[in-house]
Amino acid sequence: MGNFEIARDRIRWLIAIVSVLLMLFGLRLIDIQAVQAQTYAQRASNEMSRTSIMPAPRGAITDINGIEFAHSVSALNVVVDQTLVKDPLKAAQIAAPILSMSVAEIQKQITGTRRWFMVARNVTPATWNRLTSALSYYNQSLARVDVGKRIFGFFSERGYIREYPSGSTIASLVGFVNQAGVGAAGIESSLNSTITGTDGKYVYADGYGAQIPGSQQELITAKTGTTVRLTIDRDVQWVASQAILDAVKKAHALSGTVIVMDPKTGAILAHATAPTFDPNNTSHVSLAEMSNPSVQEVYEPGSTGKVITLAAAIEENKVTPTTVFTVPYAMKVSNALFKDHEKHPTERLTTTGILAISSNTGAIQVGAKLGNTVLYDYLRKFGIGSSTGSGLPGESDGRLAPVSTWSGTTAPTVAFGQGYSVTAMQATSVFATIANNGVRVSPTVIAGTSDSSGNFTPSPKRASVNVVSAATAAQMRLMMESVVSAQGTAPEAAILGYRVAGKTGTAMRVDATCHCYRGYTASFIGFAPADNPQYVISVTIQAPQGIHWGGTLGAPVFKTVMSFVLQSKHVAPTQTIASPYPLKESQIGVPTIKNLKSLKKVTK
Repeated sequence: MGNFEIARDRIRWLIAIVSVLLMLFGLRLIDIQAVQAQTYAQRASNEMSRTSIMPAPRGAITDINGIEFAHSVSALNVVVDQTLVKDPLKAAQIAAPILSMSVAEIQKQITGTRRWFMVARNVTPATWNRLTSALSYYNQSLARVDVGKRIFGFFSERGYIREYPSGSTIASLVGFVNQAGVGAAGIESSLNSTITGTDGKYVYADGYGAQIPGSQQELITAKTGTTVRLTIDRDVQWVASQAILDAVKKAHALSGTVIVMDPKTGAILAHATAPTFDPNNTSHVSLAEMSNPSVQEVYEPGSTGKVITLAAAIEENKVTPTTVFTVPYAMKVSNALFKDHEKHPTERLTTTGILAISSNTGAIQVGAKLGNTVLYDYLRKFGIGSSTGSGLPGESDGRLAPVSTWSGTTAPTVAFGQGYSVTAMQATSVFATIANNGVRVSPTVIAGTSDSSGNFTPSPKRASVNVVSAATAAQMRLMMESVVSAQGTAPEAAILGYRVAGKTGTAMRVDATCHCYRGYTASFIGFAPADNPQYVISVTIQAPQGIHWGGTLGAPVFKTVMSFVLQSKHVAPTQTIASPYPLKESQIGVPTIKNLKSLKKVTK
């Protein structure tokens, strides 16, 4: 056989072999594509696909005009597929300094069989890039024989962090969220279920520790949480916050609170406390600093409580604004001696005069005309001893002992505003009742909510209850104007061009450490214009050092905040002239313009 024949046979054999191989490949391809296609697709899906959470942002918290006090901004979460981490210790050693965590902590989190586990929340893009670069550098540095030691399994997921643009200005009311993104204080806590969004889910292709671009497919759409619109006006809030902060610092006081309220609707326009904290950084904030003193801290109101006693006596027809009492500096009731705050000779004062100079002995006499049960009932009607219904977390009911437990000294003590405890919100509500013609409206900070589509739902109208008649309330308002006169205890609360009414309070403060009276609570609560009240403002300062009178400390804060409110809300100056009640017996029958020369003084 020649060389030619040999070559030809070899070619034929090669052709035959190739034909057989092609036929085998073809049969295998048919088997894969047609017969076992579903099985292989499922296997590929199982090996390549991963399901992950698509976090939903929380709803915003805004002021009445939609200005945001709290909102969610995008961030990154570091998660891990533990089944892909072949060397947890080495991975932890690389990640720990970058994520500012301990090696042991990270090693524990990335060791196991879970396909998804949170390692670090809310890291910056720069931090995530440093982590991926460090892991990539380590993988590339391994020798070819150590390829199996490469570290995979770290992923980034979109997340959200909470920001508070107004900082400490309204922290005690808005609150903050914890590291897990759950409301931990304030509105963030009380309405957490409303504000929290609904997480979504998506599937993606896993390319050995990284999401393959373009492979993401949404399974469940994430739904943004509900936005809460507060009744707070940011500008009024800022002024109130600065005013109380300055007052607390100057008085070296323990704390202070300012509340601005619309008496007709119960809407709170400002809720300021001092000291405060920055909700953007709560790592070193104590639990006490995170509390909301306006509804959680209770104190004995002092002379602001005399408003209840006098209103009850007028409503029950026991006294009139001009009923005359003989008012000594001190008087004994049961086994206790009660005194006024300043020594004075025995005077013949009207009911209005008792209120104007804030006489304890005079208030005791007015309260005695009511009797214990009636006085107690009016305290309850004004909301003492029960929640205001504000909806704020941790709200206290205050303290009011059952009348059945009262001793011989309880009624006289209660008559001038001690022996029971209130919150600042309750005290504000009492004065709002007088301002609102005797109708108590439950206070609120929630104007309404908006769903993820922006549809706004206003809050229901607040509950109300008639406490005293409109006639009684009108008499009380005129009587309370005398407090702001030159002869009253709070001339510093007077505002040029407006009739102002209010009451000072200087109460002995209960110290929980010794279970005794130690220090004072200074307060002033008032409203304007007195003839047609639009706004009520309460100022409470706890444990001031040195000067501790409510008229000296609280009245100037009231004036600052109320002046701004009246101007910013375009409330016209008062057009009516007051006809004040006489303060002393000697003034009865004398032309009223001579009774209170303060009418001219307060408008200078």
